[in-house]
Amino acid sequence: MSAAPATSARSVPSAPSAPAGVEVRLDAIRHRYGDAFAVDDVSLRIGSGELVALLGPSGCGKSTLLRIVAGLLRQSEGAVHIGDDVVDALPPNERGAGIVFQSYALFPHMTVEANVGYGLRARGVPAAEAARTVADMLAMVRMSDFRGRWPRELSGGQQQRVALARTLAVRPRVLLLDEPFAALDKNLRLDMQIEIRRIQRELGVTTVLVTHDQEEAMSMADRIAVMNAGRVEQFDTPETVYDAPSTLFVATFVGTANLLPGRLRREGEGWALEAEGGGRLVLSRPAPCTREGAAVLVARPEHLVIVEPGPQALPATVGMVLPLGPSLVYELALDDGRPIKLVRPRTSDGARLVPGERVGVALRPGSPAAVFAQ
Repeated sequence: MSAAPATSARSVPSAPSAPAGVEVRLDAIRHRYGDAFAVDDVSLRIGSGELVALLGPSGCGKSTLLRIVAGLLRQSEGAVHIGDDVVDALPPNERGAGIVFQSYALFPHMTVEANVGYGLRARGVPAAEAARTVADMLAMVRMSDFRGRWPRELSGGQQQRVALARTLAVRPRVLLLDEPFAALDKNLRLDMQIEIRRIQRELGVTTVLVTHDQEEAMSMADRIAVMNAGRVEQFDTPETVYDAPSTLFVATFVGTANLLPGRLRREGEGWALEAEGGGRLVLSRPAPCTREGAAVLVARPEHLVIVEPGPQALPATVGMVLPLGPSLVYELALDDGRPIKLVRPRTSDGARLVPGERVGVALRPGSPAAVFAQ
């Protein structure tokens, strides 16, 4: 698909929908604050119409990177490409990137309708055309009945819809979302995640979402860039990031993880981890580490199963049993005192383990548990 041409500050097409998504490319981006790098050699290629999440803990550089794409911050090194254009020399309003902030940033003295039309008026769009676009945008975010209200009369979710409509009204080539759900309660946050994903797919606009919420990133994104200390540690689909983490940081930051240190050994055609706390786990194929020696195995709770105590398992004692909807979450203690978590389906005829019971723990056959060298 060919990239859309650069949008000037005053040219807004009359159709209400956004233009087809364009590729966004970041080449070796670095940004210094004093002697420290907030963003350190980040290169990403975001496909046309793709939704990519920048995921990581506070201070990892994800918001800095988003502001660099938006043009609110000029990077120390590297280049930003939007479509066919290198946009480093362009101000924010000429890059074709629209940003929605966590605070929504609505004008309190303007109605909903006036807020959505602000960018169009600033670009000199004819009044009739602007009115049509505003009406289309409000319909898209399902806020047509609120056009005459003031921001103070809206809920947090409604304000967010208005902020999104205002950003989309000027037809950005790239949509940037900076922690857009952080101020919403859990139920409303899920509704808005679904709504924004619907709109993004409907318009096909390339979107970059900044979040520290791993569930948000996993549920919304086509691909996730997991960031740590200014660098991207993995850039892949949510399923691959979860099932096949490329670093120990990714394995422990995304999802719940049991860390089991020991020694990795080859046994004929297979492998085994001799755990520090006693017992062993049989592996079909270790990854990404494939050499013998000191290692740590990372297993998700659903990747472990309860078996009879024996030489091909980790000896453990049942501690807590927590019913969680259709599942039972067990906290077990290995013989060295290390706690691990395990999930089993809750069935009407299934026997429930009781605290103090001795069991064995093994890997579920075909489990994608990851192994990292120590």
